[in-house]
Amino acid sequence: MASTYTPLGVELMATGENAGTWGTKTNTNLQIFEQISGGYKVQTLNAAGAGANTTALGDETYDGTTGATLATRVIILGAVSPQTISGNKIVTIPNDVENFYFIKNSTSGAYTVQVKTVSGGGTTFTWASGEKDWRVLYSDGAGNIVEITITSAPGGSNTQIQYNSSGSFAGDANLVWDASTGLNIGTSKELRLQDDSGSEYVGMKASNGTTDYTMTWPAGAAAGNGYVLKSTTGGVLSWAELEAGGTSWQAVKATGDSPVTGAAGAGYFMNTTSGAITLTLPGSPTIGDEISFIDYAGTFDTNNLTVARNGKKINGATADLTVATERAANTLVFTDDTQGWLLKSN
Repeated sequence: MASTYTPLGVELMATGENAGTWGTKTNTNLQIFEQISGGYKVQTLNAAGAGANTTALGDETYDGTTGATLATRVIILGAVSPQTISGNKIVTIPNDVENFYFIKNSTSGAYTVQVKTVSGGGTTFTWASGEKDWRVLYSDGAGNIVEITITSAPGGSNTQIQYNSSGSFAGDANLVWDASTGLNIGTSKELRLQDDSGSEYVGMKASNGTTDYTMTWPAGAAAGNGYVLKSTTGGVLSWAELEAGGTSWQAVKATGDSPVTGAAGAGYFMNTTSGAITLTLPGSPTIGDEISFIDYAGTFDTNNLTVARNGKKINGATADLTVATERAANTLVFTDDTQGWLLKSN
């Protein structure tokens, strides 16, 4: 009786056959076993051209010899450096082959690569046009090609953040990642910051029906105690010092200190006994910024206080403010570029 061969090319020798060559053939079989368990093969898909065509694995000329693509464990379809294809590719495996493979689709081009048995009647596997990766495929010897999944498939829908749900991946429509905006928490759900015990928390959430806005936090911590957060109309937060009465009163300013550079939230005692003083307003104020001043010695009528507008209007006018009233005391509040700084009282 002549030798027969397994679907993967292993020679099954008949009794009394191959006298004098049995050892050589046995060694070849052992090499095929080694190849099947851990071999590596690069299989071109362009032998018949780069366009759409079929590559058949399982050429019978490999029976009893090493080197068959099917008789390896790891297969690179295409080339080590991706092989350019210009049409959809099909790779066929004989119906009776039972084995599992680590296979990489190493092609370039927006085309699919399908693995199926010769009959094509069973389950098949296809890499989509954009999928260029490794897969573990199993041929069951009955006409089916099945992917072996190593990990659980993602839960939920695309862009949903994954979490552990009783040992499986799950997603939630209210917890979504957006590449442009980042993490999105939907339907007024909370972000909870828990304490060490896990029983107490600080929660933050959007008000139902709110209009879109973003709060941008300061780049660092406050410069000292007694500071509060304030916001621009664009939601940019910054630290501002809050003292008794809301005003940070400065040491008495005299003529030699002129011009005095004013700061938002500050109050100034102005002593014009020896001569006039100029108080320069901030150059980039925001709505609600305040600056206060008081005639320290009751001499504004003799030596005036000049409030320099520094590019912004005062009471809607493009002129500096001259204060010539004895014991005058007032607060300027910034509104906008149309009216500028307005006096709380006249």
